[in-house]
Amino acid sequence: MTLQKIFRTYEQMCLEKLEEIGKSSVAEWSLAMGYSSPNGLIKVIRRIQNTMPDKLKVYYDKKPRMYEAI
Repeated sequence: MTLQKIFRTYEQMCLEKLEEIGKSSVAEWSLAMGYSSPNGLIKVIRRIQNTMPDKLKVYYDKKPRMYEAI
């Protein structure tokens, strides 16, 4: 019996964490991921929006934006 490894990108791990915590702001999401700065995930969020726009729902056009994983 062989075990098959599942490889996940950092963006996928961030989306899974967002699913766990629910609808939240960038600061809450960053703290949940272990960052000390509330802006730690800004570049990751941009990559998620470019590569997987159907997996992330953004509420409000102005700050504070709220994010939710779909």
